[in-house]
Amino acid sequence: MYTIEEFDKLKTRVLKYIMYKKRTENEVKRKFAEVDSELLDDVIEHLKEIGYINDKSYVERAISEFMNLNNLSLKELKYKLQSKGVDTSAMDEYIYNHEDELEEYEVNSAKNIILKKQNTMEEQAIIQHLLKKGYKMDSIRQAINLINIE
Repeated sequence: MYTIEEFDKLKTRVLKYIMYKKRTENEVKRKFAEVDSELLDDVIEHLKEIGYINDKSYVERAISEFMNLNNLSLKELKYKLQSKGVDTSAMDEYIYNHEDELEEYEVNSAKNIILKKQNTMEEQAIIQHLLKKGYKMDSIRQAINLINIE
C-alpha cells in the first residue's frame, strides 16, 4: 500500500508529463514503469476519471493532426497510433465512425503524392511506392482517375 503523499507526488509528476504533450495511457505506463504498479494504476485511473487521460480524444486529435500535416495511408495512420500505444478499440471505433472521411483523405493523399512524383517517376513505380506505403489499390485508382479528370 502507499500513502496519500506518494499518490499526490506521482500524480503531480504524471500531470507534468501529460500537460507538456497529450499522452496515451500506455505512454504514461511506459514512462513511469519504475513506479509501483498499483500506485501508478490508481493515479492513471484517477486522471482518466477527471479527463486528463482519454485515449478516445487522443485518437481524434492525433488523426486530425496527422491528416493536416502529412500525406498518409490509413495503414500508416493506424501504425502511428499503435506505436503510441493507443487503445485498439478506441482507434477502431474512430475509424469505423469516420470511414468515409478517412477513405476520402487516403485518396487525396495518394493524389498529392502522385502529383509530386509524376515528373520524376513512371506511373507503375509510383503505384508500387504507394502500395508499399500501405495505400489500397482502390484508393490509388481513384486518385489517378481524379488527376486524369482535372
